[in-house]
Amino acid sequence: MSIDQARNGLRFAVIGAGMAGILAAIRLNQAGERFTLYEKADGLGGTWRENRYPGLTCDVPAHAYTYSFEPYAEWRAFYAKGAEIQTYFERTAEKYGIMPHVRFGAEVVSCVWNESQACWHLGLSSGESTSADVVIAASGVLHHPKMPDIEGLDDFAGTILHSARWRDDVPLDDARVGVVGNGSTGVQIITALHSRAARLVHFQRSPQWIMPVPQFDYSEEEREAFRRDPALIDAIRNNQDYWDSIYRFTQAITDTHGPEIAAIEQLCLDNLENSVRDPALREKLRPDYRAACKRLIYSWCYYDAVQQSNVAVERERIVRVEPEGVRLADGRLQPLDTLILATGFHADRFIRPTRVTGRNGLSLDDAWSVRPTAYYAVTIPGFPNFFMLNGPTGPVGNFSLIDIAERQWAYIDQLLDLLRRGDAETVEPSAQAHAAYEARRIAAAQTTIFGSGCSSWYLDKTGVPASWPWSYQAFAEAMAAPVMADYVLGASTEAAE
Repeated sequence: MSIDQARNGLRFAVIGAGMAGILAAIRLNQAGERFTLYEKADGLGGTWRENRYPGLTCDVPAHAYTYSFEPYAEWRAFYAKGAEIQTYFERTAEKYGIMPHVRFGAEVVSCVWNESQACWHLGLSSGESTSADVVIAASGVLHHPKMPDIEGLDDFAGTILHSARWRDDVPLDDARVGVVGNGSTGVQIITALHSRAARLVHFQRSPQWIMPVPQFDYSEEEREAFRRDPALIDAIRNNQDYWDSIYRFTQAITDTHGPEIAAIEQLCLDNLENSVRDPALREKLRPDYRAACKRLIYSWCYYDAVQQSNVAVERERIVRVEPEGVRLADGRLQPLDTLILATGFHADRFIRPTRVTGRNGLSLDDAWSVRPTAYYAVTIPGFPNFFMLNGPTGPVGNFSLIDIAERQWAYIDQLLDLLRRGDAETVEPSAQAHAAYEARRIAAAQTTIFGSGCSSWYLDKTGVPASWPWSYQAFAEAMAAPVMADYVLGASTEAAE
């Protein structure tokens, strides 16, 4: 089979039109591949489409949170608002010509490997079925909202909603508002609403480490300079201080007794001491676990917000929700008009609830019965020609997942070349290689800061951190080239003939 014949014969299905799916579609389109991008919603953008809550901001500097091949001069601030990021992805998808390949309202409910045809059969929510030689799962992580296990949620007489299912008709101005959860979402909502609500209560089980960061607007003159000279953007993206901070952060995660994590903790503690005037409130906000064990919170204004006279931080355990408000363990009732649940997502779902069935009838649910896992976060034994972007055990932290996805795509593309050239009809990691990787990963993950004793969404159901446990540089090196000896290649039918 020639390269052109192989390329023209391959059919690609990309699942999910968020950041990673758009990336995959752009790269496939540039390569002249035949592909369809399936999106369950009526628009692209992934988490930036799903989340519209007040204060939504990316905690990666805006110029670093772009595709490497598509800088953006229009950012209005150092850290960009969610709506701006959504606009960036929409413009990028239009610019690179992938919109004709996108099917909106087309949820993929099943992917079944057909051994005799060596392809995937996809079932859509509409009842339609289609086939693809290669599946790219780019469905993301944070898109299945997690509801808290609190008694009486249905009894609340006011408005209640999850932060990822925002409604513009929610009564906020001059209302009594409660926010449950103090991850990045809860912190951002508090900072956005303290000037609008009559009373604002932040319910938090455990305080967060707050990393102080700068925030400033870009002027029209600065944006015009970015338009005229993209090298100015490159200087920000490639700033050595920025990349050094990433390297230090991953070193801090992996060396829990090293100087890097100690420096992070000291910086955050100094921020607390210098920012919060009231000693009682300061103690309410003091973490009792290691920094970065939960996702580190970047904020330039949270401590200012919670010191406003109309804002209360509530550490007491919630017993139940009643029609009038939230009842606490000490018997007090916090009366509320609106209750916002900033309680995160089911981070272990990935492509599920799509039913994925691989070789010999192996279901993804069975393969992931202990924990979601993938060989170097990209491929899974028993699921040929099935690739994941930002899949399980990939890097997590306060850095750009766009960069992670681009490195993963470079890795995937080298495996796709085997199929394009006709060197193989199928490719998947060996079970032995995957088992060895996972054993090394688990052993290392348990020694990282994520395994230091706090409760976080980084942990799987067995308590093992579900993340890349080595340095950022180690991930970049791993993604530079697959170890082909760890892959099983199925012979091409035409090559065999």
